Amino acid sequence: MRAFLQTLIGGIGFGAVYALVAMGFSIVYRTMGLVNFAHGSVVMIGAYAASTFSMTVALPFPVAIVIAIVVTGLIGLVIERVLRPLEGRDFDLMLIGTIGFGTVLEALAILIWGATGHAVPSPVGSAPLDVFGVRVRAYSLVVIAVAAGATVLLALFLRRTKLGAAMQAVAMDPQAATAVGVHVGRSNAMAFAIGAGLAALAGGLIGPMLYVSPVMGGSLGIKGFAAAIFGGFGSIPGAIVGGMAFGILDSFAAGTFQGYSELVVFLVFTVAIMILPTGIFGERTVNRA
Repeated sequence: MRAFLQTLIGGIGFGAVYALVAMGFSIVYRTMGLVNFAHGSVVMIGAYAASTFSMTVALPFPVAIVIAIVVTGLIGLVIERVLRPLEGRDFDLMLIGTIGFGTVLEALAILIWGATGHAVPSPVGSAPLDVFGVRVRAYSLVVIAVAAGATVLLALFLRRTKLGAAMQAVAMDPQAATAVGVHVGRSNAMAFAIGAGLAALAGGLIGPMLYVSPVMGGSLGIKGFAAAIFGGFGSIPGAIVGGMAFGILDSFAAGTFQGYSELVVFLVFTVAIMILPTGIFGERTVNRA
């Protein structure tokens, strides 16, 4: 029972990170109808930026993550600005453009930080906590708490602010939103910036849990993308549920099947999508292709 609970909490920790990645995918898709295939690379840049500012510049880890969010938010704005002329004209070229940006970001990471990668020490110490006889990594609890806080803030932003309401309006009907004075380009830019910020938060948080390298964005991007699909692409609650499900399944599969864990995880995912083609919460974004 103790081993089960330890694996479960570890899975929730990873699931919280996957949920952040999935939310980044979903917020861009629900606003623009576009899958940002550079998202995984932005996660990687966020991980590198956070680790660099905390280890090399010696800033407190929370401050380093905030700076990483700002850096990747600017990257998101650049990506959106470059793609904006294609909005509503050439959707396929926009998709190819996001793939190209991902390749460029990976090449820049290798150029700046090298191809070998590095480990990131835990900011809260490595000694596990004893919670009712269950030994839990303190950092896993930190990751869960931070991800939960970010999710609440995102929900409040979308529901309680004018800019969030504008983004919701653009997601439902961009033509009608434009007719009532909503600046669609500004909403799209904000969606990219928020998505990139969530990516940086995910990358910064997972740095001490994994090995930071230029190729880490591929795996995290695929898992976040799959989590978003499983939850219902474009759905924020779906991204949370999908990320948690992926993290827990990944954790138990790693303990049971070891080297074949990812194969097992994606086989289960494939079966689940065959049963629920639109995901748990279904499609919630207008297709603007």
